[in-house]
Order: sequence, then structure tokens, then C-alpha cells
Amino acid sequence: MEYQDFINAVATRAKVSTDQAATLTGATLEILADRISAGQAEDLAYQLPDELADHLRRPLGRERATSFGFDEFVRRVGDRPDVDRALAGAVVPAVLSTLREAVSRDEFENAMAQLSKEFWQVIEPVGAGGGRRPGS
Repeated sequence: MEYQDFINAVATRAKVSTDQAATLTGATLEILADRISAGQAEDLAYQLPDELADHLRRPLGRERATSFGFDEFVRRVGDRPDVDRALAGAVVPAVLSTLREAVSRDEFENAMAQLSKEFWQVIEPVGAGGGRRPGS
């Protein structure tokens, strides 16, 4: 998936402008990189355009994932510079749903396996021809 297609999909899902979608997508991917292992973040980054992948790549020395739930995830996205905190709750699910479409099913499910089940609850159901949720 191309960068602009990803951003457009997030904007459409979250009902925000493409500028807001771009800012919030970057923030969401950065927090996701904090939440999952460095290796898994790199695996996701490998399948995304550079403009998105760069948000998943951690600086050296930040190899360990930090455990926190969905509400804390949204709060951390909302706390990022240039992010409209009121939009974070709508955009995080849109970014995760779009990410599912942009990377292979195995990579997405491997990343999601590192998150609590509440993350799956906010992702849009898979349409025809899409992947599936673990356990279904």
C-alpha cells in the first residue's frame, strides 16, 4: 500500500482531514513501536512505505516493549506533539485497521498477539477477501 493510500484510508475511516490523519498515523505507529518488540516493529516497517516505516523504527537502546492497555495507548497518542487529543480515540482504531490491510496477515497477527485483546475489539471487521481475527 502506498503512503497516500494509507493516509487516505485512515482519514476516511476516522473522518478527519488527510493532514490530521498523517500526524495521528505517525503518532500511533510510534506508540505501537513502544508497545511491541523491536523485531516485530521492524517486521511491520519492512512492509510499509518509508514515510510510515520510519515511525516504527526505534532508536538504538530502546529494544524492550512497554506493556500498557488500549486506553493508555490512546492517551499516549493524544499526548504527542501536534496531536489533537480529542481525535486520538477515533484515529487509533482507523490506523490499526488500515495497518491490517497494508501488511501481511501473519505479520499483523504477530504484532497484535503482543497486545491485549481489547485492541482487537476496536479494529474494523474484516471485509470479504480480508484476513481473520485470531481464534476465528
